[in-house]
Amino acid sequence: METDRIMVIMAHPDDAEMGCGGTIAKWIKEGNEVRYVVCTNGDKGTKDRELSPHRLAEIREDEQLRSAQVLGVKSVTFLRHRDGELEVNLAFRGELALLIRQYKPHVIVTHDPWRPYLLHPDHRAVGFTTSDAVVASRDHLFLPAQTYAGFDAHSPREIHFTFSENPDLFVDITETLDKKLEAIEQHKSQIEIHPNWKERMIGMAIEFGKRGNMQYAEIFKRVVL
Repeated sequence: METDRIMVIMAHPDDAEMGCGGTIAKWIKEGNEVRYVVCTNGDKGTKDRELSPHRLAEIREDEQLRSAQVLGVKSVTFLRHRDGELEVNLAFRGELALLIRQYKPHVIVTHDPWRPYLLHPDHRAVGFTTSDAVVASRDHLFLPAQTYAGFDAHSPREIHFTFSENPDLFVDITETLDKKLEAIEQHKSQIEIHPNWKERMIGMAIEFGKRGNMQYAEIFKRVVL
């Protein structure tokens, strides 16, 4: 069976599990390789006024590693940009393009930056910059320093954008919903202020499932390159 290399590029620790944890679990169960790129350290994500951003970043990185382990993710790359400060620029584009060239994924999963009223600036920045990085990584005349250093051009096959307003890919996660919930549960710093988080996640999976004629589903906009 042919397997795929999949790179999930997300803004914060927990974004991958929230957006596509069931799909990730399914892909890995099918024998595919999944790697994470987490772009920020999540150092703003708390309501606890006694918790320093430095300590929060440490906690969230540890939570992300444990969550990835639950799913069987092969590796997690932490870029450790500060939460809320990502921008769409050439430096960030080059950073992501280098990782795409290094790991040569067939499929990339990221935020949908065209989703209406997507408020978090990091989600928009990651979605746009990942899209730009795919273009920069696929042609050898882009980023010549990377090419000369041995990181040759690589063109992924497709991009899956999470939580799309107009999804065209519905993934049945009926058999992996429990694994998704277990992975989310590792992000205790984020779910502790949402006592009904599990019901919300299940409800969302049911709603997406109705749209795809499934019991539980996750949704994507699939762009074939």
